[in-house]
Amino acid sequence: MGNVMPQLADLEPLPTPAEPPVETPDAAQTEMAAPTFGEWDWVLCGAIVAGLSILTYTGVQASLIQPVITELDGHRWLRLGARPALLWGLMGTLLLAIRTVLWLRYKSFPAATMEDAPSLTVIIPAYNEGAMVLESIESVARSMYPRDRLEVIVVDDGSSDDTWLHMQRAAMKYPELVHPIRFPRNRGKRAALAVGFEKAKGEIVVTLDSDSTIDEKSLLELAGPFRNSRVGAVAGKVKVYNRREGIIPRMLHVRFIVAFDLLRAAESTYGTVYCCPGALTAYRTAVVRKVLKKWQHQTFLGAPCTIGEDRALTNLMLENGYDTVYQRMAVVHTLAPTSYMKLCKMFLRWDRSYVREELYFMRVVWRRPLGPRVMAIFDRVITNLRFPVYYATIALLVMLSPEHPWMIVRLLLVMGVISAFCMLYYLRSERSPEFVYGIMFSYYDLFAMFWVFPVALFTVRSRGWLTR
Repeated sequence: MGNVMPQLADLEPLPTPAEPPVETPDAAQTEMAAPTFGEWDWVLCGAIVAGLSILTYTGVQASLIQPVITELDGHRWLRLGARPALLWGLMGTLLLAIRTVLWLRYKSFPAATMEDAPSLTVIIPAYNEGAMVLESIESVARSMYPRDRLEVIVVDDGSSDDTWLHMQRAAMKYPELVHPIRFPRNRGKRAALAVGFEKAKGEIVVTLDSDSTIDEKSLLELAGPFRNSRVGAVAGKVKVYNRREGIIPRMLHVRFIVAFDLLRAAESTYGTVYCCPGALTAYRTAVVRKVLKKWQHQTFLGAPCTIGEDRALTNLMLENGYDTVYQRMAVVHTLAPTSYMKLCKMFLRWDRSYVREELYFMRVVWRRPLGPRVMAIFDRVITNLRFPVYYATIALLVMLSPEHPWMIVRLLLVMGVISAFCMLYYLRSERSPEFVYGIMFSYYDLFAMFWVFPVALFTVRSRGWLTR
């Protein structure tokens, strides 16, 4: 490992990086920067309130699944599972109603200004990223941020392609800004980030994935919430960079928008964002260094942890008494999988770390203040009970399909209606017909990816990155 600066004679002229294919303010999709209410917002909120009321009423009356329950009279064990599923549905509706209230209350934090922005270090770890790492660095270099308070540390984690060459080119173009580090062999993303954390000079340190680019004002937006001394980490908003490259990236884009603008916005109101994403998150440097050794040497069931570094670091922030929040206007555009196999590998990695860190969070949550603690426990219990309900539903479909094929149609129709309802939240962020891809994903997940979580659960100790 060494901090090696480029030799000018060894480098070809620096090509102009391609602009990321992101939406402009004039595009058809209009980003809602803050929860200011117009006619469109009132219509959506009215539809959401009406939808929640209908879901609650039908849940209490059991009108949607009563025919199914009736047909289960001759199947004692299947009938025993139907009532708990109905109860979970009611509790899930209550949770969604609470999230909706918190979502409406959420407001973006004021961004830092060019005058009061703190010193900031951006860390970009990369492994076999090729030319994309240059686009990532360029997006930071173009950022609106005081240059005398900004540094970029790029770490080549033992790449076997031309990643190091692109890092050198960036360092040649921005010698006072970009500081490249190269590992002689692959050591993993966690090790690459750790070196950056150790060398960072900024009061705030930002992690940015090497397959991602940020908007011009994202760094100022990320720095703003740290005016509050309780804030330890700030999550950015993730959009899909290559969303025009197929159905899978389009579905993921809608899923990401809902995951961030609904779920993380709601979590932010009580200072407990459960996972600040590796694609773009800012941390208070002093706190990161306090927990760095524990994070680097984390183990689970005796095996070293090499994946899920973002959720693990988020948990450590919460464990040390700091809030984790969401900044809607700090936008990052990240490459998404375009094939089924790559998508499954990504979710398999995510689900493995999800299992591990959910267990860890249930120890951390007791250190949170009373209000956030109660909300977080309710949220996580109801959220995680979805897994037995989900797989019980699949079993029900399989067992009933030979004798009652119409029930499958009914259950699939109910799922589609609920998915369409959830797209109302997406439409407040992006007024786009692409909400249909969110409905498509619910069916895609059911039929094509049902196996991922069980495999992740039984291989939770696996250390493989899968997509690197």
